[in-house]
Amino acid sequence: MGQAIRKFAGAVILTAAMALQATAATTTWQIDPAHTAAQFAVKHMMISTVRGEFKNVTGTVIWDDQDLTKSKVNVTIDAKTVNTGEEARDKDLKSDKFFDVANFPTMTFVSKKVETSGAGKLKVTGDLTIRGVTKEVVLDAEGPTAPIKDPWGNTRSAVSATTHVNRQDFGVKWNANLDGGGVVVSDSVAITIDLEMVKQAAK
Repeated sequence: MGQAIRKFAGAVILTAAMALQATAATTTWQIDPAHTAAQFAVKHMMISTVRGEFKNVTGTVIWDDQDLTKSKVNVTIDAKTVNTGEEARDKDLKSDKFFDVANFPTMTFVSKKVETSGAGKLKVTGDLTIRGVTKEVVLDAEGPTAPIKDPWGNTRSAVSATTHVNRQDFGVKWNANLDGGGVVVSDSVAITIDLEMVKQAAK
């Protein structure tokens, strides 16, 4: 009986040690909303580019140091913070003609696959949700940068990611035709996310 108990105890200890080793390979990073923004760019009347951004970007990046394909990204963007530098236009963008922030106050991105695409480059495939509509998109990312220590002892890193979407796919449909052809707002929208994150203490 005593030998059986010792074997069982040894098996439990070995299992726990293996679990700790697996956990140690995973690092959790918290997105720092004070130093993160989601920007967009869209053609206006076919001739100029209007740029804007969303603040209050939050979420986590779970980085697997041994197998990056098991890494995960979860981002939430506050749609109510849309800012193009023009108050009347921002009010219009918040209305039901565009982002309808009263009914859809946030946008989200949840990764499904992370792959390398070159030195210091990643492709992150995931579900982007805007106005309650979810579509798969691929982010082309640079980073993460080498970790650094800030003056307060926090470990920080950063990632920059880009993609293009068709706003019509997400129900952002308002438009108007121009005399002679063309439309007021392009359907193609370029998105850039500049993300700074803080390493969380291992639990």
